[in-house]
Amino acid sequence: MNLHMAGRKALTLLAIGIAFVCSSWGVSENGRPNVLVIIADDCTHNDLPLYGGQNAKTPRIDALAKESLIFNKAYVSEAMCQPCRSEMYSGQHPIRNGAAWNHSGSRLDTKTLPHFMGDLGYRVGLAGKVHVTPKAVFPFERLEGFDISCVRSPTQEHETNSIEQFMKRDDEEPFCLVVALVEPHVPWVMGDRSQYPDDEIKLPPYMVDTPTTRDAYARYLAEITYMDGQVGEILDTLESTGKAEETLVLFTSEQGAQIPGCKWTNWDNGLHTALIARWPGRIGAGKRTDSIVQYADFAPTFVELAGGDTRDHEFDGTSFIGTLFDGSKPHRTYAYGLHNNIPEGPAYPIRTVTNGEFRYIRNLSPDEIYIEKHLMGVRGNGALNNPYWSTWVFESGETEEAEAIVKRYIKRPAEELYRTSGDPFELTNLAGDSRHSAIKETLSRELDQWMHDQNDPGIPMDTREAHAAAKKGKHIY
Repeated sequence: MNLHMAGRKALTLLAIGIAFVCSSWGVSENGRPNVLVIIADDCTHNDLPLYGGQNAKTPRIDALAKESLIFNKAYVSEAMCQPCRSEMYSGQHPIRNGAAWNHSGSRLDTKTLPHFMGDLGYRVGLAGKVHVTPKAVFPFERLEGFDISCVRSPTQEHETNSIEQFMKRDDEEPFCLVVALVEPHVPWVMGDRSQYPDDEIKLPPYMVDTPTTRDAYARYLAEITYMDGQVGEILDTLESTGKAEETLVLFTSEQGAQIPGCKWTNWDNGLHTALIARWPGRIGAGKRTDSIVQYADFAPTFVELAGGDTRDHEFDGTSFIGTLFDGSKPHRTYAYGLHNNIPEGPAYPIRTVTNGEFRYIRNLSPDEIYIEKHLMGVRGNGALNNPYWSTWVFESGETEEAEAIVKRYIKRPAEELYRTSGDPFELTNLAGDSRHSAIKETLSRELDQWMHDQNDPGIPMDTREAHAAAKKGKHIY
């Protein structure tokens, strides 16, 4: 065989190999998928019917799930808006990218989706809530149409014209679009509250049953339904462009709601997020996977789908393309989490790790009480925020059940261990049970290793000085 023929044969084999890879990924030889990420705001995953919720009405999310792969074990690294969004956009855990507190800034040299996907020929846009800084690190093309303020009352009217034009603008250039909604973040003022009569609501067991609690929870559920309608409008807009078949859609619920035991905690209700993935004809419809993924895995997945090399970037996460196309394929062995309490209250650093069945939590300052300022019920403008907490405290003097719920929140032991698979609200601490000492030790060692790899000093991280520096994109640890 002469060199010319050998070269042609090699090129043919290479083309066959590329075609095989593209086929196995569900990517055509002539194009790459668009990416549409829809983010709810402060929505506890198991309040959605998709994950066992017994109250909320979410017809559009339920319909999407029937066309999608449902992730049973998806997690954020930190149950606060800015840290988890920075994690998603950068592919790095909060300590590495720098946004390890709420209202802090990522390191000035951090690269994010607009850089990764822009370099690969994608238009990268964001509509709705931003809540990541500095702008140079997150240079999304900003789109109108959805409210950017999660605390506005009421939420601004929304429209889909801008995202429709963005989707349709260039048929040759794929898009990566994030639509970040502001519901069901407090204040809970949107939606039809009358759909949720107080006496028909089933409260989860980590909440104290008072009339004020039922009223607040009903308003929160109404906002979930309002958010569900927005999800439907976004999907209808995508459909109208004719690009639904070539678009990977991810819906995720962010961290847990601003309810004691959810947001600002390392319990499962704080860190566990809903994740639904749809790509018609590429991803199996109506299936579930127990494969563990984290927000840090999103960016490398998008990069690989776009034809990039994830080794070119300093990702903490890894691509879960394999799981997208085969839900039985495992991805992570562990998911990790942290909490730095400043500026939401006095320092109270927490770290955690889960293997999807057991969760181990380490409270680094167990002699302190946990204080979260929003529980006081008044925002800076004087508006009521969480008026039900005081009723929980009052009831704690009346019943043992209420006392246990309040004490669980404000006074925590050095170590916690839960079998989350059988105790989804993590109410029974097994850390002192000798029958589970082996798994506790395994998870404790894994957490030590993660903290080492992240250059996480633990207690010194959660200081006002460290947070103030991070707000300026500087870091003192």
